[in-house]
Amino acid sequence: MNRTSALYFFIITFVCAGIAGILHLGNKLPANSPPAISSAVQTPAASPSVFASVEAGLRQNANDPLSRLFLQLLVIITASRLAGWLFTRFGQPAVVGEMAAGILLGPSLFGLLAPDLFQFVFPVTSLGALKLFSQIGVCLFMFAVGMDLDVAQVRNKAQTAVLVSHASIVVPYFLGVVLALFFYSEFAQPGASFTAFALFMGISMSITAFPVLARILQERGLSKTVLGSTAITCAAVDDVTAWSVLAFVVAIVRASSVGAAMFSLSLVLIFVALMLWVVKPGLPRWIGESALEQAAPSKGVLAAVVGVVLAAALTTELLGIHALFGAFLTGAIMPTKGDFRHKLSVRVENFSSVLLLPLFFAFTGLRTQFGMLNDLRGWLLCLAIIAVATTGKLGGTALTARLTGLPWRESLQLGALMNTRGLMELIALNIGYDLGILSPPIFTMLVIMALATTAMTGPLLTLFEARRALPVPVPAH
Repeated sequence: MNRTSALYFFIITFVCAGIAGILHLGNKLPANSPPAISSAVQTPAASPSVFASVEAGLRQNANDPLSRLFLQLLVIITASRLAGWLFTRFGQPAVVGEMAAGILLGPSLFGLLAPDLFQFVFPVTSLGALKLFSQIGVCLFMFAVGMDLDVAQVRNKAQTAVLVSHASIVVPYFLGVVLALFFYSEFAQPGASFTAFALFMGISMSITAFPVLARILQERGLSKTVLGSTAITCAAVDDVTAWSVLAFVVAIVRASSVGAAMFSLSLVLIFVALMLWVVKPGLPRWIGESALEQAAPSKGVLAAVVGVVLAAALTTELLGIHALFGAFLTGAIMPTKGDFRHKLSVRVENFSSVLLLPLFFAFTGLRTQFGMLNDLRGWLLCLAIIAVATTGKLGGTALTARLTGLPWRESLQLGALMNTRGLMELIALNIGYDLGILSPPIFTMLVIMALATTAMTGPLLTLFEARRALPVPVPAH
């Protein structure tokens, strides 16, 4: 041991002495002179102090794009987790708190209370990277949503589910188009056509947040009830229909002419047919039956699945609709054998919901500016949007469900569940904003509507449940 220690000491001492000697000799070498400057007199710059040098270095490192991104991740994830935890204490789903945290980190609160710090954390030059990461998170989330769809359950309740879910889309969609007549001239983005604006107003009224609805049912112990299974099935059909309509609208808006839109939609239909009738039956064989039965997907299987998701997302983006449609369709065709979807969903959803989706909420919050609703009229218009959205979605669902034979209590509860918009609404709104259809004021109103309708789901369910528990008055004899 002593011999080893002595050898170690000798090596370290020899190397350090050698480095010190080389540095001493090197400092005597002539430095490479910069090009001569024409100025006659050059004033030598004063040597900065140690503290000034350290401060300058810290500022330079803090402005590095990677450091800025890490700071944004830290702030966004911390705020979203705290807000999610706080909202669950009040009986709300955590996603409502995460959505609220994203908005509060924007100019509506953070930028208002600490404008200099807000500009340091979220400078305009950094928003491009934030947007790209948030879009990746949305695509992974939509892939997980697609895997949550149970086609067999939809087939078993097809008649009721299709009728109720389509009524929950058609009625609010119609009201949204009517609302566009009164909002277009003032709130459409300059250059946007009335057709595009009206179609997006209809979409914003008719979206249902399938994942949030499923989580609410699970938290309330309703998943295995008749109401729960009906709601899940209706929401699944609603999602497929609403996103198909949205894909159609995006293709029309992006196309330069009707003929170009029809051609783009034809290519989309060919792509969907290939995914359903070629890729879907081939996936179990390509992945391997044994790999589907494994307790956890291997790295090779995960790489293959991610490759299919990326290829599908790229294809739909190139075809003129959004990348998230390809990701959603890929999730819907994943094999179900051996609980393979659940194994994938756990890995994908945990990663996207913890790291990437909060970035999307924050990016949405940066676009949401409460200051644009700076008078009573603006807030009254916002309340009108919330009222129309709730009346169309909740009322249309409840009336149709009652006509199919469900009792009034379950019909109203089903309407309250279908009125949940959540993250799915924010995705649709951001698409409309990016396409230059929704102006910042109407975007802000619709984001508030998405938060309000999602937050009211729990209280409405409790209210309609309490109505059943009220004692029935007994007439006096």
